[in-house]
Amino acid sequence: MKTFMKFVGAAVALLLVAVGAASMWFWFTPVGVNNYVNKITLQLAMDSPEILSSLGFIDNTPLDFHSGKLADYTKAQEEESLAKLRKAREGLDRYGPDGLEGQELLTWKITAWFLDDLIRQAAFEHGGYRVNQISGVTVNMPQFLTDTHVIKHRKSVERYLSRVAEFGRVLRETRERVMDDRDHGVIPPDFVIEKALTGMRNFIEGGAAANPLVTTLGPKLDKLDDLAAEDRARYLAEAERLVDTEVIPGYRAMIALFEEMLPGASHDAGIWRIPEGEAIYEAALRSNTTTDYTADEIHDIGLAEVARIETEMLAILDAQGITDGDLATRVRILMEDPAQQFPNTDEGRREMIDYLESIDDRVMAIAPQFFITIPPQPLEIVRVPEYAQDSSPGGYYNSPALDGSRPGRFYINQKDTADNPKWTLPTLMIHEGAPGHHFQLSASQLIEGVPLLRKVSPFSAYSEGWALYSERIAKTDMGFYDADPLGDLGRLQAEMFRAVRLVVDTGMHAKRWSREQAIDYMVAKTGMTTEEVTREIERYVVWPGQATAYKTGQLAILDMRAEAEDLLGEAFDLKQFHEVVLMNGGMPLGVLHETVRDWASGQGAVAN
Repeated sequence: MKTFMKFVGAAVALLLVAVGAASMWFWFTPVGVNNYVNKITLQLAMDSPEILSSLGFIDNTPLDFHSGKLADYTKAQEEESLAKLRKAREGLDRYGPDGLEGQELLTWKITAWFLDDLIRQAAFEHGGYRVNQISGVTVNMPQFLTDTHVIKHRKSVERYLSRVAEFGRVLRETRERVMDDRDHGVIPPDFVIEKALTGMRNFIEGGAAANPLVTTLGPKLDKLDDLAAEDRARYLAEAERLVDTEVIPGYRAMIALFEEMLPGASHDAGIWRIPEGEAIYEAALRSNTTTDYTADEIHDIGLAEVARIETEMLAILDAQGITDGDLATRVRILMEDPAQQFPNTDEGRREMIDYLESIDDRVMAIAPQFFITIPPQPLEIVRVPEYAQDSSPGGYYNSPALDGSRPGRFYINQKDTADNPKWTLPTLMIHEGAPGHHFQLSASQLIEGVPLLRKVSPFSAYSEGWALYSERIAKTDMGFYDADPLGDLGRLQAEMFRAVRLVVDTGMHAKRWSREQAIDYMVAKTGMTTEEVTREIERYVVWPGQATAYKTGQLAILDMRAEAEDLLGEAFDLKQFHEVVLMNGGMPLGVLHETVRDWASGQGAVAN
């Protein structure tokens, strides 16, 4: 199951053709590894209309066959998709690695690792919590329908309504899978069930007329110039009817199932609690870190990084005259300082977004000094939808559409502006925007001469490692905090946050820490509120291993850079290093290390 949660949920992992329809026939007679990878990418992506719409390439064109549909969530479809994956992996061996070099060899290595990882995780049919408080169709599908499905004319409205009707089927199919998981010993912890119930109940509270699937449609219809008032009313009435007859009953049935499971659920947090849990976590760590680190090794790295970062944070706090209490107490003084907070009003939220935009402007002004390729795709900074803010993280990024129809978007959670004091925002903006995720994911779309899988980042350790590396270079190379020690403290707090994740994730899933033990440790080391930390810890419970990708990836990129600097000395060019890391696309850390090492060796040969 985890395989396909990753396969479908991380929509950017598989892409549709970025070439004209006239050349699509060529994909089915592949010549060379690039064409083969494009072929299997298309074949696999065809199983998910959600992936195709997330790409935004052929929606509302003559090639659009999918945007009135949603994927099949049955066990039979999952098994069929797995069979396709295995066939795709077997076929890849006919194209390499023998006889390949340069970018084609790199393509083979990346694709082989990716497919092997998906197949490896598919060994666990009941490998996680299919519906939980932060993911699964009850959380992801409403935002997909309201934010990703593009409405630009009558036909796209009718396709939207068709998808709302399909949502009822998806809920029924998913409920069957949750029941099957339950029957095989996979029941979420009690606190996960309780939070999932809260989210589901909130979504349907107020009935169909007040549901976001209906209320967000009206403003979109208002933008259609040729839509008569009676047609607008008819479309809204149909949306309300479908939500009332298909969606709400689906949520009620899921709620009833979760209420039924709650009395028998345990309070244990770690994935070890379910059948094959230890093996599931081992595979999750390998997938998310793209390394062979054991849980014990990751735990120890985390402890060492926590100690280093704590020393640096205390030095800044001492210099600012904030000397009373432990680290968490002192950080809370700054977190609660009214001078560092935006008003928790609509005006205050707008001020926060304006401030984030000003940070992005500052970074973009100096970015050409450190990067060769400056992605041209625009970036929008928007609020997390209110219906999703209770279960959403503090901020996250969605890639731009390949066809330019949708910009890159940084979503900032503004449920309570006090959660994001001013001194913490520069690092958050740098991580999600430039030179973090927006640079990395947008730049990858510009890569030429490689298959489309190379243009995305289905490797968390690479993408999150790059974003965390970006936070570091904002200080060490870009001088962003030279006159802003509190901003630098915010950078360290964010890095501490990622280091702590190594400790608590492995603590819960491998060392059998309780939820409460993990919360207490994270509060003590970050200064975050118990409420914020609780949301984070409960996220790690349902996404085992995912939180370890950030710090693992950052440290790996820093090690690669140090190795290249040692080899090249004064000939080391930071802009060229960044170009190598970004403009080859996402890849496992081991393959990236080989790529950087080959580049550095080549540069050294030229210099000598």
